[in-house]
Amino acid sequence: MMLRSSVLARLSFILAASCVVSCTGSDSGPDAGTGGSSGGGAAGSGGSAAAGSGGGTGQAGTSGQAGSTGQAGTTGQAGGTGQAGSTGSAGRGGAAGQGTGQAGAMGSAGRGGAAGQGTGQAGTTGAAGRGGTGGATTASPMMNFFVSSDTSATGNLGGLSGADARCQTLAAAVGQGAKTWRAYLCAASPATNARDRIGAGPYYNSAGMMLAADKDALHARSGDAALFIDERGARINGQWSGSPTPNQHDILTGCTAAGMLMTGNTCSDWTSDMSGMSSQVGHADGLGPSMNSAPPYNQWAGSHTGQCNNTQPGGGAGKIYCFVGP
Repeated sequence: MMLRSSVLARLSFILAASCVVSCTGSDSGPDAGTGGSSGGGAAGSGGSAAAGSGGGTGQAGTSGQAGSTGQAGTTGQAGGTGQAGSTGSAGRGGAAGQGTGQAGAMGSAGRGGAAGQGTGQAGTTGAAGRGGTGGATTASPMMNFFVSSDTSATGNLGGLSGADARCQTLAAAVGQGAKTWRAYLCAASPATNARDRIGAGPYYNSAGMMLAADKDALHARSGDAALFIDERGARINGQWSGSPTPNQHDILTGCTAAGMLMTGNTCSDWTSDMSGMSSQVGHADGLGPSMNSAPPYNQWAGSHTGQCNNTQPGGGAGKIYCFVGP
């Protein structure tokens, strides 16, 4: 009896243990996630335990789609190059305008897709050339004669000394101020002949061209627009073909055609601008009306009378001849 009770008790214990293992295996399957473990029931003594089913593998999470690659930004176009400024026109007889306009700046390329900023501005237009003085700035070193480029509205020149200073200043302006210059003028007190105030020759103008070899040849010749020019090399307005206006070929002298004093025609020795007083003038171009080259129109030293209070009537501007002194 005791033995039977012991066997039954032991059998009950084994069955109970088998149940515990079997129940544990079956509960593990359904709840297992990804890679769930199998429930393994332990075999009971004298009987086989049911094997628990393997837990179902959890589904993999959905992979997110790759994000779209952003498009590259558009490269900005380079700014247009500005056109060069036009060169200024040369002034009459003067130098051309300086400085051609600079080209416009190039626009910078777009940054990170932004369009290029700003088209280059057009180049600045070159400034127009200044008005020229109408001739050379230096005269030939051979020059010992010229017609004055400046003018006087009357016959009052400040006397012979004032006229001489005028010649000296004009010559210095073209690089010939080291020479002693004299105005070709006659005067009454003291009696002065213009031909005695000048050197012996030969005589050369500001371009280095010879007018005459000596005094006699000088006073025997006619005026000539191409030779009787000013210290800068410019012709004197006159009766020659194509001459600009106004006519300014009447040159103050107070002399005869031979360079001798013409009494009463010196504007009180070049100190007066009174009405009623007379001067004597010569023609630098050697021409009269309608390009008449007959005497006395051809005479450069003494052609006709003029007015002391106004040098303009008849074709004058108060110009004088200048020579290097003896």
